[in-house]
Amino acid sequence: MALQINTHISEGTARIVLNGRFDFNSQRLFRSSYDTPLGDASIHTLEIDLGDVEYLDSSALGMLLLLKERAAAAKKELVLANCRGTVMQVLEVANFNRLFTMK
Repeated sequence: MALQINTHISEGTARIVLNGRFDFNSQRLFRSSYDTPLGDASIHTLEIDLGDVEYLDSSALGMLLLLKERAAAAKKELVLANCRGTVMQVLEVANFNRLFTMK
């Protein structure tokens, strides 16, 4: 299933919920999901909810690293949420649990 993204903004947090396959074909859609929250001064935290991601590849890892750099430059916290199963295994193999706040 192609990636679908829903963004919910509440109390200074932009919660970006991903659903489906997070891969190279998702690049433009993923970038557009966080561009506005990154530029919004009232948002302090970006939470990427990976609970409904069924697959992610190395390009998805690269997109998360790029977002981490952009969030740091915008002085915003970045959190990866609801990581489990195969997605969590991929993130752990890539040592993302050391690079990102995960909850």
